[in-house]
Amino acid sequence: MRLFGLLLSSLISISLLAQPAKGQMSQAEYIETYKEDAIREMNRSGVPASITLAQGILESGNGNSSLARIANNHFGIKCHSDWDGPTYIQDDDAKDECFRKYKDPLESFEDHSDFLKKPRYAELFELKITDYKGWAHGLKKAGYATNPKYPKLLIDIIEKNELYQYDKGGKQLASEKKSKSRKPNNSAMTAAIAKSSSSHHVQLSKNNIKYIEVKKGARIEDLAHEFNMGPWQFYKYNDLDKIDRVASDGIIYLQPKKSKAKEEFHTVAEGESMWEISQKYGIKLKKLYKKNRMLEGEEPKAGTKLYLRKKKPN
Repeated sequence: MRLFGLLLSSLISISLLAQPAKGQMSQAEYIETYKEDAIREMNRSGVPASITLAQGILESGNGNSSLARIANNHFGIKCHSDWDGPTYIQDDDAKDECFRKYKDPLESFEDHSDFLKKPRYAELFELKITDYKGWAHGLKKAGYATNPKYPKLLIDIIEKNELYQYDKGGKQLASEKKSKSRKPNNSAMTAAIAKSSSSHHVQLSKNNIKYIEVKKGARIEDLAHEFNMGPWQFYKYNDLDKIDRVASDGIIYLQPKKSKAKEEFHTVAEGESMWEISQKYGIKLKKLYKKNRMLEGEEPKAGTKLYLRKKKPN
């Protein structure tokens, strides 16, 4: 199934052969504009910065496609069944196809990295982060694109622009290594999947989101420094106000929460807040309110049955 490759044949000529028209971004300008975002994503997710930049260049025509300019979608990611955010309609393989729309390009880069966390791409994360050729061929093998020349196109872009320089010093995330047994873990929170020089143990939730467990009083600035992330990411990913310290013991996510949980329902315990429930299941707080037809800021009574996947019936 073709997942990406938005108007790929035309974009290849735009990104590789043609000089940018007046007012359009060149390949060099694209790299200069987005290289920091690609490096940040590499250190967060383990996807090589060179691969992210090359795919962005190829899929968005150096950031000049209407999808990139209007919807901030640099990788041609379509809506799919799990997307309930803003959308952008455009002809592609079929007429009026649904694409994801982002508030800014960084959100597109993050979603691209998260998409590659799907099991079908797991073998890529066993490669060295500097093995851009292995990644390029692995993406094609895993079905990322149907074009047989896709690996060569990526490699040519990387080598032409020396994008491999941005992979140096990238964190090889042990969290992406496959289990030798390959048996799924169905516990609510899986065992630890990554070790680093940090003082916190990175784990993977049942909802497939990286998280750490912190103690009350942990400083957001310290966590941001520890994981080479911006404080804003901790606020955004965890539905936190701009506070200096964590207010209670619990889970803090290192990646965006999902629009729905794996579980269908949750029965509210005495004194349990909506925010605590959203953290427990890795579901965005705003989505949790929306699914249960509640006003933001409203708290449920003990014993209330909350919907975690579908919207509560009227």
